Amino acid sequence: MRMDPEKLRLYAVTDRSWLKPGESLGGVVEELLQGGVTCVQLREKRMGDRELLSCAEELLEVCRRYGVPLIINDRPDIAKRVGADGVHVGLADMEIRRARELLGDGYYIGSSAHSVQEALAAEAAGADYLGCGAVFGSATKTDASKLSLEELRRIAQAVRIPAVAIGGVGPDNIGRLRETGVSGAAVISALFAAGDKKKAAETLWNLWGGTT
Repeated sequence: MRMDPEKLRLYAVTDRSWLKPGESLGGVVEELLQGGVTCVQLREKRMGDRELLSCAEELLEVCRRYGVPLIINDRPDIAKRVGADGVHVGLADMEIRRARELLGDGYYIGSSAHSVQEALAAEAAGADYLGCGAVFGSATKTDASKLSLEELRRIAQAVRIPAVAIGGVGPDNIGRLRETGVSGAAVISALFAAGDKKKAAETLWNLWGGTT
């Protein structure tokens, strides 16, 4: 299913390890949506199936109220069960193809790419959009290899599907991504670790360019 590039402008990837006492993931996500987040990916690798399912249902209800897609990381079965908008899977062609077989054409399938070769392979396998990084390092994945802005630009030029940059994106560097041709930025700690989540989202939204 074709992904609208505008839905990828400010892509929040959840990480509940940043939550402060009294905060809930659903409440924080709602604050971020109020600030301008355009897509949400539920990425909580340490959640058991039951908790993940419950969390997906909660976030889907919030995202629906704001007209924003909810993507589930690595779990097409959970995405299908709750009726989320899509899934983000790994680099392997087979993972993309299996996700498509399970979900059909009515769901978005995103994949990762760290090079032009990987991006083209993911597109050929049926991915609808790409997450490319880590462009500025990563506080979440300490073993993530860095992706240069030059390679990011080559990826954006090589594929017909939209791509987002991920990895260490924050207010001090998000503006550098616009010249690469990507559709937006995927952000974790600069949103979820912020004291004022709504303001953090608004700041990043405005730095990207604000209204269309």
